[in-house]
Amino acid sequence: MLTRREFLAATSAIALSHSASAIPSSGGALPRLARKDCFLGLHFDLHPTARDKDLGRDLTDAMVSHLLDACRPDFVEYDSKGHPGYLGYPSRTGMSAPGIVQDSLAIWRRVTAALGVAFYNHFSGVLDGLAVVKHPEWARVGPDGNRDPQETSLFSPYEWELMIPELTEVALRYDLDGSWVDGDCWAVKPDYCDAAQREFLEKTGIDLLPKKPEDKGWNEFLDMQREQFRQYVAVYVNALHRAKPGYQITSNWMYSTFAPERPTVPLDYLSGDLAAQTAVRQARIEARYLSRCGKPWDLMSWGFEKDAQFKDPSTKPVVELEQEAAVVLAQGGAYQIYYNPTRAGWIDDRVITTAGEVGRFCRKRQQLSFCSESLPEVGVLFSGRTLYRTAGRVFGGWGKAEAPAAGAVDLLLSCGYSVDLIPDWQAAECTAQYHLIVVPDWQDIGEEVAKTLTSYVAEGGTLLLCGAENARLFSSDLNLRLTGTAQERSYLIAD
Repeated sequence: MLTRREFLAATSAIALSHSASAIPSSGGALPRLARKDCFLGLHFDLHPTARDKDLGRDLTDAMVSHLLDACRPDFVEYDSKGHPGYLGYPSRTGMSAPGIVQDSLAIWRRVTAALGVAFYNHFSGVLDGLAVVKHPEWARVGPDGNRDPQETSLFSPYEWELMIPELTEVALRYDLDGSWVDGDCWAVKPDYCDAAQREFLEKTGIDLLPKKPEDKGWNEFLDMQREQFRQYVAVYVNALHRAKPGYQITSNWMYSTFAPERPTVPLDYLSGDLAAQTAVRQARIEARYLSRCGKPWDLMSWGFEKDAQFKDPSTKPVVELEQEAAVVLAQGGAYQIYYNPTRAGWIDDRVITTAGEVGRFCRKRQQLSFCSESLPEVGVLFSGRTLYRTAGRVFGGWGKAEAPAAGAVDLLLSCGYSVDLIPDWQAAECTAQYHLIVVPDWQDIGEEVAKTLTSYVAEGGTLLLCGAENARLFSSDLNLRLTGTAQERSYLIAD
């Protein structure tokens, strides 16, 4: 079994072992845009399983060409491995789904290359149900001592023994332009495996792993898990960069509000999928956060609605997707739509028509919107520190814990202001640009950010504080007098 260090030394050998490509490099085809220059995309998940019997059966070159001609995307992302862990293409490295009738990736790559459309794969990272079935020792261990049925352990050799060889194989075999790695930060839960316990003891001197916020070392334990995830992402990103120079790769939702920290891992772009039924509201927050991170970014609408009371998802109408796209474009981002073809690869004509109309809507706005920047007027503080220290999760989605920022943005937008999010790690660099900074009802913004905002006020800035904790934190520096005891109440604010 290789250690992480041994794997890093052997990465070049892995690349060489998969250098024979089944899909010839697209010499003579139209040039493809780098991700930083891509504005519009399409995404397809399948998540192949052992039950599939006809993967790729109905897909044709003509069908793909018809879709690309209607929508004219700059890039397409297509499934090669979903959360169940089966690969959707004939593989020599991992476990292919048993029901592959026709190689869908080969068809997509052939047509996209001919039309100058960049081609990426959807690939599940931390979540790999098949891997933990075949290697139970690779599974994350829960606080009850049970092994997770789908989530791999960041402390296991899963990454370099299986995940990176699979990614390298598909990247080289199909001459992919990059990867959209799913099932990553948002899927990570605290790991109580033996390796985690040894590392925690070495880092903190605490020999009993904490299981709840009241336990000794709880925040330190979560911070250790986050650092392990950063190292994991850095390893596969660097491995793919070495195996295929120019390869462009991201980890879904990394460096968004789900992982609200200064970008350090060399991801080539940032991305996330708007799965909630309140996608416009989610897009308002995520677009404003991603636009601050200094990397190319996009947001993806689900092109369908899912509800537990209905068996089959319903396709979103054009106007709904245009509303979601408009929020993303207004912040300078790129946009993509996610659809599911049938298990056999068929793409419904309704999808092609809708994607075409939304694509035209976006293109009409590209020249004015793409890579644009907002004029600073009102800044809303986004406290990653609060979420990391009080939400009880390794990463987001944070649910109600994120509500203070979402509520502040909604309220300010309804008043007609131009609103930006200010990540707390960026506060010292940009507060002076804003006429007004709003601090939502965060529980723990920290002394460092408080000092930055106090200086901002001293230099003439206007600060709007929300919540008892923020009032208490600033009471001395801003000469605030607190009376009574803080109470939580609900109010209805009429329009």
